[in-house]
Amino acid sequence: MTIYQFLRLFLLWVWLPHLCSPEIMFRRTPELQRRILGTRGPRNDGKILHRQKRGWMWNQFFLLEEYTGSDYQYVGKLHSDQDKGDGSLKYILSGDGAGTLFIIDEKTGDIHATRRIDREEKAFYTLRAQAINRRTLRPVEPESEFVIKIHDINDNEPTFPEEIYTASVPEMSVVGTSVVQVTATDADDPSYGNSARVIYSILQGQPYFSVEPETGIIRTALPNMNRENKEQYQVVIQAKDMGGQMGGLSGTTTVNITLTDVNDNPPRFPQNTIHLRVLESSPVGTAVGSVKATDADTGKNAEVEYRIIDGDGTDMFDIVTEKDTQEGIITVKKPLDYESRRLYTLKVEAENTHVDPRFYYLGPFKDSTIVKISIEDVDEPPVFSRSSYVFEVHEDIEVGTIIGTVMARDPDSTSSPIRFSLDRHTDLDRIFNIHSGNGSLYTSKPLDRELSQWHNLTVIAAEINNPKETTRVAVFVRILDVNDNAPQFAVFYDTFVCENARPGQLIQTISAVDKDDPLGGQKFFFSLAAVNPNFTVQDNEDNTARILTRKNGFNRHEISTYLLPVVISDNDYPIQSSTGTLTIRVCACDTQGNMQSCSAEALLLPAGLSTGALVAILLCIIILLVIVVLFAALKRQRKKEPLILSKEDIRDNIVSYNDEGGGEEDTQAFDIGTLRNPAAIEEKKLRRDIIPETLFIPRRTPTAPDNTDVRDFINERLKEHDLDPTAPPYDSLATYAYEGNDSIAESLSSLESGRKIFSMN
Repeated sequence: MTIYQFLRLFLLWVWLPHLCSPEIMFRRTPELQRRILGTRGPRNDGKILHRQKRGWMWNQFFLLEEYTGSDYQYVGKLHSDQDKGDGSLKYILSGDGAGTLFIIDEKTGDIHATRRIDREEKAFYTLRAQAINRRTLRPVEPESEFVIKIHDINDNEPTFPEEIYTASVPEMSVVGTSVVQVTATDADDPSYGNSARVIYSILQGQPYFSVEPETGIIRTALPNMNRENKEQYQVVIQAKDMGGQMGGLSGTTTVNITLTDVNDNPPRFPQNTIHLRVLESSPVGTAVGSVKATDADTGKNAEVEYRIIDGDGTDMFDIVTEKDTQEGIITVKKPLDYESRRLYTLKVEAENTHVDPRFYYLGPFKDSTIVKISIEDVDEPPVFSRSSYVFEVHEDIEVGTIIGTVMARDPDSTSSPIRFSLDRHTDLDRIFNIHSGNGSLYTSKPLDRELSQWHNLTVIAAEINNPKETTRVAVFVRILDVNDNAPQFAVFYDTFVCENARPGQLIQTISAVDKDDPLGGQKFFFSLAAVNPNFTVQDNEDNTARILTRKNGFNRHEISTYLLPVVISDNDYPIQSSTGTLTIRVCACDTQGNMQSCSAEALLLPAGLSTGALVAILLCIIILLVIVVLFAALKRQRKKEPLILSKEDIRDNIVSYNDEGGGEEDTQAFDIGTLRNPAAIEEKKLRRDIIPETLFIPRRTPTAPDNTDVRDFINERLKEHDLDPTAPPYDSLATYAYEGNDSIAESLSSLESGRKIFSMN
């Protein structure tokens, strides 16, 4: 016998005795009680009410869910005390599921369920019952409401909201540390029996984890679980109803638990001694190599900091921590020299940056190792004694003079000889040269400070045994000044003197310049090359001088220009001097000394005209002359216009094509022999517009075949000219300049007409 059958029999046993208990079988509605009990109080009409004993009676209805029988499940029976059993009453059922889920026998009042009912879908149904007289269809009882309650059975297993849970717990946690709580739900009625009482148990995951039966909280069950040994765990939890008893339904879920890392492992170097090598030519900042301490932890718990704590190379090397790889990168801190030291020893320490105080007992969270760095020799380029050289030399030295020496050596132990050379890109004019053996720099051309005060050279030092190893150094040559330039006038002076000048009158202030640059500064002296009766020079002792007149009045008609030689000397050694000549013009001035005119020819011109005005007047005259010439040429052109101005003029003109061809045989246009007119030759008519110098008899030629088209064209033109009164009394000559082979016209021939003769060649 199953648990379901047992429950059904139990409920049936509980229900059957009620059929025989009148106190429980009958239920009267308030309206029915009033009808049964009645009242004897006066009514509005004064009549006395008598109590009538009538009413409904039925069972207290309960229905078991998930009925599995083949017949309809019996629910209960409706009965009215008015029912005499003669079939005169009819029972009617309405409400939830009436007519579909629940049906009633209208004669007996028995109610049946037509199908299985699930309490989880609906726990109770509310219906209304009514009894009517079949004959009159009037109710014998008022409509009354009753409830059919569904009794629960354990037909739903516990379910978890998630099939797979994910949780984590720190490694090394103490026993009983809470990990996660899982909860299962049961759709059965929790108020009826133990169908919905769920108990949790662990099916997989022991002995590492446990679960509380009532709450579903998963806890750690073993101490000091180490993530480095095992990180992932899979735990299967079962939820069982009926309080976990036999016959209860169950459901399961899976919980994936990850042990999170804590800093319980110190860093450790895999080796006690690490050997590294580096070239002596490595520049500062070059990475020599790396060291790494291993840490079984992850994330920030595995972060370490490296530092050099001891050794003889603490000032030559440095170490930095690479955050991404957690390595210590050793770099060059100062330039290395194989010849000075070939081996360095460092003591490097690695320490965790995040330490958990709970695990201090596991030991110090740091470790150290010895790093030995060997310096490897390389063929180094030459090294100059200085980083740069500055030489000073006077500009007047002789060619070939040594101005300085550069020195370089091979830093290697082999001490290879050095060869020196000049970078010609820095000495394009080849002013300097250098001795390849000893590095002496000398001049190969004269120097001139006034052309270039500084020369920036580059000297190259190369090993003779290995020319590829070179070093460059800058050499700055400063050219010192020598007084080798004479002073000169600072500018060109346009000087004039007025005709009405008085003695001692200032006419010009002069100054001088010198290309030299003495240490004490420039100092110039001005004087005249010879005594001049007209002018004198007065030195202002500030590198300027004044030109003064010595006589009263000048005449530009006698002398229009004076030349005044002025001697300018400097104050350096050796003294340099030059003579500059001032050109002084004699000009007419007003009373205030303003110049008006300076040349004798200006007297012939109006007093108020300047040079610009004279040029403008001359241009106007030239333009007028050009206009007159053009006008005359146009007038002459009009007189030579031809008499025939009609666009339809078709008379022959002389046309030269300058083209030699193959004769008449080259064209198929027409036969030029048609132009020949033997009749004209026979008549020997002369041209009327010219007087022939000599008479000659034309040579007769054979008659050419007649060409009708050309002949008609010529005849039509002859008639037009014969009838044209404006036609000139002369013939026009048309030259075709066409010569070919086997020409029929061997010489000049003419065609004669009544009035005109056309000649063609």
